[in-house]
Amino acid sequence: MLSALIAPFKYISPGTAGTEDEDSLSTSSTEVKENRNVASSADRQSVLFRTDQRPSQGGSSGLKRKRPLEEDNNGRQCKLRPVCRRRLLSSWSDAPKNALVQLNELRPGLQYRVVSQTGPVHAPLFVLAVDVNGLTFEGTGPTKKKAKMRAAELALKSFVQFPNSSQAHSAMGGPGSPSADFTSDQTPDFPDTLFKGFGPVAASSADSELLSSALQRHGRLLRQTLDLMAQHRLGAMEAQKSPVALLNELRPGLRYACLLERGRARSCFMMALRVDGRVFEGCGRSKKLAKNQAARGALQALFNIRLVPEGRAAIQPSRNKCPHLPQDFADAIFQLVREKYLELAGCSSPLHARHKALAGIVMTRGLDLRQAEVVALSTGTKCISGEYISKRGLVVNDCHAETVVRRALIRFLYSQLELHNSERGEERDRSIFVRYKDAGYRLRENVSFHMYISTSPCGDARLNSPYESSRDLHGGRPLVKRFHAHLRTKIEAGEGTLPVRSRVPVQTWDGVLQGERLITMSCTDKITRWNILGLQGALLSHFLEPVYLHSLTVGSLRHTGHFSRVLSHRMERLGPLPVPYRRNQPLLSGLSSSECRQPGKSPCFSVNWTAGDSQLEVLNSSTGKRRDSGTPSRLCKHALFTRWAKLYRKLNGHAVVTTGQAEPPSPLYCEAKQAASHYQTVKQQWFRSLQETGLGTWVRKPPEQDHFLAAA
Repeated sequence: MLSALIAPFKYISPGTAGTEDEDSLSTSSTEVKENRNVASSADRQSVLFRTDQRPSQGGSSGLKRKRPLEEDNNGRQCKLRPVCRRRLLSSWSDAPKNALVQLNELRPGLQYRVVSQTGPVHAPLFVLAVDVNGLTFEGTGPTKKKAKMRAAELALKSFVQFPNSSQAHSAMGGPGSPSADFTSDQTPDFPDTLFKGFGPVAASSADSELLSSALQRHGRLLRQTLDLMAQHRLGAMEAQKSPVALLNELRPGLRYACLLERGRARSCFMMALRVDGRVFEGCGRSKKLAKNQAARGALQALFNIRLVPEGRAAIQPSRNKCPHLPQDFADAIFQLVREKYLELAGCSSPLHARHKALAGIVMTRGLDLRQAEVVALSTGTKCISGEYISKRGLVVNDCHAETVVRRALIRFLYSQLELHNSERGEERDRSIFVRYKDAGYRLRENVSFHMYISTSPCGDARLNSPYESSRDLHGGRPLVKRFHAHLRTKIEAGEGTLPVRSRVPVQTWDGVLQGERLITMSCTDKITRWNILGLQGALLSHFLEPVYLHSLTVGSLRHTGHFSRVLSHRMERLGPLPVPYRRNQPLLSGLSSSECRQPGKSPCFSVNWTAGDSQLEVLNSSTGKRRDSGTPSRLCKHALFTRWAKLYRKLNGHAVVTTGQAEPPSPLYCEAKQAASHYQTVKQQWFRSLQETGLGTWVRKPPEQDHFLAAA
């Protein structure tokens, strides 16, 4: 590994620099560097450093020295002068990667094999093959090197679509004229182009912007997926590896250049590297320390991986304690949610397009964003007034975007369960659930849910996020605040939160009707609860294993380190949980550029949408009912309980017919929730741990609101 990193900067004899091993067919690091479109050893030497040359008077050259010094022909040593940074950047930009290098970075360790060799000795024709993604690609050429290059080009064409023509021609070794339209369907000069056609589309400026962002995102999907897979492979090993080793796993084949080397008594080195078009520098008393500092900066800026600098005793959270989502993946989740919301809002009133908080949930199959689907959307920042609380479950009590989007996801889960229990086999195969044990279901192994919220959730996560610095987080100083990480409640029919002061866990119905403030727990507290109990709720726990978030992306007012600490701190005294419940730790991330927040007061409405709906539903945040007609929402307790009761009767009816037992009477809403024994046990265990930790009491709404039956 070390020799592969420093090989480009050793002085190599000109006589051996151009040799080629035709018999070696594996894409090792040495051979990949052979195939780069870079200058020869002598040219590379002149690019990285300039020497004080003197007239030749005989003697031997010092080209074989490993130290960055050179002798003139008289044997005297001459110092190397650091090259200008601008010239270094231009030298890197002039060395594009060819198809073989591109394929090796995307699929390391591929093996090329010789299929045949034909033709006379003076004009042979080689055929080499390589297996990629289960397919075999063959390339022909007068040399093995050119045949391998052609096979790599064909393999890249099968699964990579470059975002622009210049990158594609750099990989394919072509000139890449900027004036030519290489993305058109008609390309007479390039009949065998690797691009998929994008014909000219006459659209408005908004449509053009959406199309442009979609194309850019599509061109980066493969790298985003590989980044996330690479971070999953790193896992717990991240803390044991150096920054250089970690970065080399995420971006193989990087080159480091020494920009400055000063003195022996007080040595100082400056190293630089280029990653994804950005240059990162590092300084240190040795080249190793300088390289580590440069790699550490690249890991933090591009992959949200923060490592402890050498020589410091401060404890920084690793990915196991403070997991982070790759930046490009988080940005892609945001774009998917934003584009879907703009599409739906365009079919509705322009007034409903305004929002202070937007939330969305994206479902992926595996880690491939090309199969990502937005399944739930919502906006909103307020709760209902106590006078509108309902005994029949006909209102939505909490209209904050995070809470509403979770209820919209529950509707999606119901539809997928109904799909699985359909009589048609092709519909069952489309469901995201599979049968588990006797009467239970679980998500397919490759299904994951990712939540995006445009602003930090209300409560402790938002209260401290904009004002804490990373120095406070990682410097080892205890943060002693009276209500730090404390449970908080939302303000009735308004915005903001207050710390929980009540020690009574349940509100009373008559007290609320007489003017007592209706208490609703903050979104930070609810997200923490979902990471223990799951998103599915008590009712669906009769059928499903817990459904957890895989990642959480926050648009603005975020501090992912503090948010992660809040989630971890509230699970400290939780104790062991019964299977299949666990302490879920979602991957956290912000956006590369914060989303612009709309000025002015928050609107008094909330919108929601679930995959399969034709349009948005608009709710009055103060009443919790539909804004246009005043009728109950499709997300209210009564509507969801009715769907649960129908599903329960269908599944339980089959058991009744099989065993011959009498059908049990329909339960009340509260009885159905209490019947989920494992769910209720874990919930009470968590409530007790919050009180033991001194974080406050979880206050529940009056129990009278849950005493109702499902519709017949």
